[in-house]
Amino acid sequence: MKIFIAGHRGMVGGAIMRQLQQRRDQGEAIELVTRTHSELDLTDQAAVREFFRSEPLDAVILAAAKVGGIHANNTYPAEFIYENLMMQNNVIHQAHAGGVQHLLFLGSSCIYPKQAAQPMAEEALLTGVLEPTNEPYAIAKIAGIKLCESYNRQYGTDYRSVMPTNLYGPGDNFHPENSHVLPALIRRFHEAAQQGLDKVVIWGTGTPRREFLHVDDMAAASLFVLDLPHNDYAQNTQPMLSHINVGSGEDISILELAQLVAGITGFAGAIETDPGKPDGTMRKLMDVSRLAAMGWQPRIGLEQGIEDTYRCFLANYAAART
Repeated sequence: MKIFIAGHRGMVGGAIMRQLQQRRDQGEAIELVTRTHSELDLTDQAAVREFFRSEPLDAVILAAAKVGGIHANNTYPAEFIYENLMMQNNVIHQAHAGGVQHLLFLGSSCIYPKQAAQPMAEEALLTGVLEPTNEPYAIAKIAGIKLCESYNRQYGTDYRSVMPTNLYGPGDNFHPENSHVLPALIRRFHEAAQQGLDKVVIWGTGTPRREFLHVDDMAAASLFVLDLPHNDYAQNTQPMLSHINVGSGEDISILELAQLVAGITGFAGAIETDPGKPDGTMRKLMDVSRLAAMGWQPRIGLEQGIEDTYRCFLANYAAART
């Protein structure tokens, strides 16, 4: 099985690669193919075409994406929609053109409408208006799902899509402005504890609720879905509603999350909210019953996962500060 992991240096792609390497080391016949951005720019149509022509593959895992939190999505909406659309279009189309029968596309829970019923089931897709703060990114991810479905319907490929909830873990981005909420909180509370600050102010009211999944669980779920026999996948999906939610099935308020992170990082001061900053969607919880019915469940609890992530942050703190 010769597998191309697009985005192997990212948090999710890296976790998937580690698990595939473990399977290979245990005797499975797996050959992993990777390319860095300098070796292959996935937004370059000609370069991607040449890559697939010269590299026969059995499967593709499309984990490459431009990602970021509320601030990044608000500041760079053009880059978020353009770069993600270009990467997806190039990789999915050229995979088909190169005869690749199996592909796994990784999306995001932000594909669902802002006012979607909670927990959000796969059927909620395209039933309402998206959250404005990340609409360009969401549009790109929806297009990726529909691109996979369209090639399946027209050409008989087996291209599958998984939609993860908020992810965290080893390899996360701890940048103070362009990171997601959990790594941003880990860094802020760590630095506040080190500096002896008496308070930390978090964005928004603290009342929005979010679901989190450790990236190692996401990697395991991704490979579980990729490995499913075609009939098992088809029986649990529909040709035009083929994506599968991946999450923990539990959520927590941002204020509760901040309190949990404060305890793990050793911050003993006050936690204040700033209602003048945007909250984003008030609740985002995935309905993961479809994946559970297929036989997959997460293994890593939130507190254990944050402790693991904090250890990774400390091990690379010098690099995280640059």
